[in-house]
Amino acid sequence: MKPSTELHDLIKSLSKSEKRYFKLISSLQSGDKNYIRLFDYLEQQEVYDEEAVKKEFKKEIFIRHLPSEKNHLYSLILKSLRSFHADKSAASQLQEQLRNIELLYNKALYKECNKIIKKAKKLAYDYEKFYYLLDIINWEKMLVEEEYQHGIFEKDMIKMVEEESVCLEKLRNLAEYQILYSKINYAFRKGGFARNKEDQKMVDEIANHYLIKEKNTAQSKKAATACYFIKGLCALTERNFLECEVNFKKVIAIFESNPPVMEELPKRYLRALSNLLTVYLNTGKYERYIETLNAIKALKEHVMFSSTDVQVKLSTSASIAELVLYQTISDMEKGQWVVDEIIKSIDSYKEKINKEEEVTIYYHIAQFYFMCADYKKALFWINKILNDNEGDLRQDIFIFSRLFNLIIHYELGNYDLLDYIIKSTSRFVKKKQKFYKFEDAFLQGMKQFVKPKKSASAQEIFTSMKKQIDKVLEDSFEQAALEYFDFSSWLESKIQHLSFAEVQRRKLKGLHISFESDYSINR
Repeated sequence: MKPSTELHDLIKSLSKSEKRYFKLISSLQSGDKNYIRLFDYLEQQEVYDEEAVKKEFKKEIFIRHLPSEKNHLYSLILKSLRSFHADKSAASQLQEQLRNIELLYNKALYKECNKIIKKAKKLAYDYEKFYYLLDIINWEKMLVEEEYQHGIFEKDMIKMVEEESVCLEKLRNLAEYQILYSKINYAFRKGGFARNKEDQKMVDEIANHYLIKEKNTAQSKKAATACYFIKGLCALTERNFLECEVNFKKVIAIFESNPPVMEELPKRYLRALSNLLTVYLNTGKYERYIETLNAIKALKEHVMFSSTDVQVKLSTSASIAELVLYQTISDMEKGQWVVDEIIKSIDSYKEKINKEEEVTIYYHIAQFYFMCADYKKALFWINKILNDNEGDLRQDIFIFSRLFNLIIHYELGNYDLLDYIIKSTSRFVKKKQKFYKFEDAFLQGMKQFVKPKKSASAQEIFTSMKKQIDKVLEDSFEQAALEYFDFSSWLESKIQHLSFAEVQRRKLKGLHISFESDYSINR
């Protein structure tokens, strides 16, 4: 059995401050501290090597019981982390306050107990911690019962019961929104944009739910952020960018006017900003895109966004957004700098980047190198997706990666491979999705290049493909294909004998979008 790396992973995840605190706490303990020696050695290992650990401590008695020593050290580190972060979140503060309330109550120090209950209650309301609030109200009722026994009838028990009922209703309401939030996130992360009426029906069922469709149905700030986020994501799957912008701005406004709620849900706030970037890119609002991108980058220094998981999310979101911008404006030099930084961050964060972010990063890097006409590097990065065995997540990206792969192989001149790759891609597409007209039209067009008795020239095939693709893209559902790669521009580049990047530049110029003036992106 392969040795567990959990202890090593935990140690490597610690910040300098957390390590320092652990050492300080440990120094206060008496007796032998073999666990400190084990800690120091594991901290130096880049990759966990249990055989090296056994060799290093082969003369020590504790090494005979290495599994138990590892468990002991793991528990001590977690205990240290709980202490170190005791006052850094509302949840940890409320847990501490509830323990204090219980201690004071058991000592019959009711006056002091009541003071802490008031502080804890305010904190629970500010952060909308309804589960903790139920416990606090319960202690409050117990104190009132004690006061009744002493002839004090200043507080109304009925009001407390009503407050408890309201709290339970807010919890139920929030749970219902969370279910809808999970459903629309699942729909988007499984398949991306709505591509036909069946996809649309699933989105409509969520959008028409009474909690989403009717007004003033959210009973808390957290529920309201979920409500507008769901509306925004429904609009995004439909490519209704105007409606999408309105709703994600509402999410952001709620967070920015309620810092405690933002502190509770920093990733939701970040996702709302990231979705606005998608809106601005698709609607040509590039100045707002840059402003929002800079706002995301600025969050790295904010205490509310200091946890490792949020920092990883910030880094990947900002890097992808910046790379997409440079691809759009064909700034290869700055784009290459971002790609280099992304690759460094992948090595740095390793397992902390989730699968969706990973495949998205690979896809955009492949597109960047394609824009640079470096087709071998584009193939290298697209192969990272094609060789992944992910079964369900973001099938839209996995499918369009295979279509993009055909284009890369064509540009590399791998015509002998095209026939096999087209067939395997067709099988994959049919297996993974329902029938979509765009994929069928594109694959049918690519098959023309590998026909045994090809009568038409490449120029004629591209022209015919472009005509067929443009016809398919008249369907609003099928236009979602262009969110993954500008197939139309690629076909145009082959017809006009221009580089893909040049066609993209001309398209921006035709839209009267200029980036000749300096645009400032935070570093």
